[in-house]
Amino acid sequence: MAKSNTQFVCNECGYSSPKWLGRCPDCGKFNTLVEEIVAPEPAKKSFARSYSRPIPLSKVEFEKYERVSSGNSELDVVLGGGIVKGSLVLVGGDPGVGKSTLLTQVASHLAEKHRVLYLSAEESCSQVKLRCERLGLNSDLLLLNETCLDNAEEAFQEAEYVIVDSIQAVYTEALSSSAGSVAQVRECAGRLMRIAKSRGITFFIIGHVTKEGTIAGPKVLEHIMDAVLYFEGENTENFKILRAVKNRFGSVQEVGVFEMTGEGIRGISDYSALFLSDSRGVAAGATVTPSVTGNRCMMVEIQTLMAKTSYGLPRRMSLGVDPNRLTVLIAVLEKRCGLPLGAQDVYLNAMGGIKLNEPSADLAVCAALASAERMVAVDKYTALFGEVGLTGEVRGVNFAEKRVNECIKMGFKKIVLPAKNMKACEKFKNKIELVPVTYVSQMIKALF
Repeated sequence: MAKSNTQFVCNECGYSSPKWLGRCPDCGKFNTLVEEIVAPEPAKKSFARSYSRPIPLSKVEFEKYERVSSGNSELDVVLGGGIVKGSLVLVGGDPGVGKSTLLTQVASHLAEKHRVLYLSAEESCSQVKLRCERLGLNSDLLLLNETCLDNAEEAFQEAEYVIVDSIQAVYTEALSSSAGSVAQVRECAGRLMRIAKSRGITFFIIGHVTKEGTIAGPKVLEHIMDAVLYFEGENTENFKILRAVKNRFGSVQEVGVFEMTGEGIRGISDYSALFLSDSRGVAAGATVTPSVTGNRCMMVEIQTLMAKTSYGLPRRMSLGVDPNRLTVLIAVLEKRCGLPLGAQDVYLNAMGGIKLNEPSADLAVCAALASAERMVAVDKYTALFGEVGLTGEVRGVNFAEKRVNECIKMGFKKIVLPAKNMKACEKFKNKIELVPVTYVSQMIKALF
């Protein structure tokens, strides 16, 4: 039997070379050649080849996925209702954000009824035990300190759930490149995928994050996974956000809110008040908007600060809101409403580290900018939502009833909303004041 060898393939153009090159001779790009396994061509056999036959959709049997609780309600929500057996879940985030802590708690909970293996490639078994004692966890968790995936593969047969910490620290001897390289990450992830699907083992894989905020390694790593979760939040903050960017068994719009405590990470179900400050309604430039993520609606405060431009070009900086979207809204306020923002540095922040990806926050952003420019505070019991177009028109948004209902539950007294959503929200007239607007200029007149 011929022995398999390796070759170096360019990620940009597909050029292959028997040895590594710093620059691809074909496309001219630097550091694009990665090592790949080249399997020898199998010997041709004399008997007839058997071909796979397609199956009609009507004859495909529906497979029911069995879900198991992770022991953390917020994590179950992000996963779509629980852990699906035989799936691969990739958890990414900055160093120290709490990935290992969360998965250690999950592993300890699962170990009460299942066989769980914690493959620690970065820490020793004594360090993992020290973390378990600090978190107050006592369970029959299996620990394995191994970096070579070939040596750890036999231990997977004894487990139903496996935590790999982390994918950048393990390697396979089939490749000569070091652990953490593009080829090693891709090959190890592919092998874990084949083990999970063939044996029905569930894998939780921890992944490091690059400077750009994406999981280190090739993009194909995320394509292999069934679910990709990102842990967001600063190391100095107690509150963390877990966001699903890919989930084959649930919605990718779900968000979980966690709190880092001395006893570990715990989920927070009553999260609406976390993103609101006590100073709203007193200082100018602060507004509140109801944001819908998945099946949830949370109240998020938007704060804006303006300062006179010291240089020729004004600065536009935003956290939690797309900077390009902020630039467009500033242009709309200047052209359609006459606000002099051209000579002002604008700084905008969505409180709590939440990211407002939906356009329904446009109206609240415009109100915060107008409040900061006029130095007039918006009432603390007033909320706004609606999409703003380039003509200054306020367009309707989805889930208007859910947003109004959340505002009522949080004790708000007035809502500025698009006129197109007014018909669906008329039943709330007796509980809260509804102010429908068609243009941004009407919102400014209603509030200021």
